[in-house]
Amino acid sequence: MKLRNGLAVTLATLALTLSMSTSALAATGQFHYKFRDDSGQELSVTLPDPRSGRCINLYGVDSDDLPPGYAPHNQTDAGATVYDGIDCEGREWRLRPHGLPAGDRLLVRSVRFEDL
Repeated sequence: MKLRNGLAVTLATLALTLSMSTSALAATGQFHYKFRDDSGQELSVTLPDPRSGRCINLYGVDSDDLPPGYAPHNQTDAGATVYDGIDCEGREWRLRPHGLPAGDRLLVRSVRFEDL
């Protein structure tokens, strides 16, 4: 009986996993950006395999009280839209999948990756 229940749970889990929409998937690759901390030191941040379809407020620059991040570089397999405001608001720019790094003049606070 326990084996049958275990098999049923395993099959149900597999069916649920296979039926999940692709929007729950992550972009494959890395997204990079830079920012300056309170002491003025430049730091680089890498988001590995970021979640698709959701707004991501970027660490270290996720408040209007902080200087924005800059020089985003999308090395994922999904297009990314970066925003100069938190919660994916404000001016926006699209970065191609596996694109070239943007310059230091492109300011960012949040990003959203295309659904795969």
